[in-house]
Amino acid sequence: MVNDFKNRKILLVVAHPDDEVLGLGATMHRLIHEQNCEVHVVILGEGITSRLDSRDVNKWEKELEIHKENIQSAKKAIGFHSVKTFDFPDNRFDTVPLLDIIKTVEHEKNAFKPEIIFTHHGGDVNIDHQRTFEAVVTACRPLTQETVRTIISFETPSGTEWRASSDPKHFLPNLFYEVSEKDVKAKILAMESYEFEKRAYPHPRSPEALKIQAQRWGIVIGCDLAEAFCLVRSVQIAVKK
Repeated sequence: MVNDFKNRKILLVVAHPDDEVLGLGATMHRLIHEQNCEVHVVILGEGITSRLDSRDVNKWEKELEIHKENIQSAKKAIGFHSVKTFDFPDNRFDTVPLLDIIKTVEHEKNAFKPEIIFTHHGGDVNIDHQRTFEAVVTACRPLTQETVRTIISFETPSGTEWRASSDPKHFLPNLFYEVSEKDVKAKILAMESYEFEKRAYPHPRSPEALKIQAQRWGIVIGCDLAEAFCLVRSVQIAVKK
């Protein structure tokens, strides 16, 4: 199915810096370099300020600047064509009217006119991931003039797998992409660009864990390495004769 994305325009909508890498960095690297896809990334939140009890952007001014530099390093490692950042409050998307997030997604979507959108799994424990998913689905209602025909969600290590076992919103992938060792190395390099987000093994965001996760999904589909996704919506338009 990966060939179905050849030469496509893809919009990647995520909540935080590093989310554009964690769940699908290897797949994006493959789609960009092998399938000639054009990928525009939208990062909605600033990704730092929740580390104190109250939000104070001024206290994190230096870290936020470093974070933005890290975004560019990750962009280069994967090969993203463009990245647009916004400043919604970290881990506080539920304090922002959902409509404001929807409007942001709509604006970026209308400007870029993608055919495919990748975004977070709606059942992640992280509230920002949940709201991002809701905003994308709402912004892409399947109307006649809608350019987005396909919506795909991805897992975010250290956010998706920590859902309670009794919760019905687990990540149950139904779409898999085989990736190469080169793709996974690019993903790890991009993740290691994030000074405040990278972690040591056995944390799920560690280089070793990211490689193990790719091996795990590869085993599921009978190959060496892969990433897993949920196909949320795919609208196939009949060709008129």
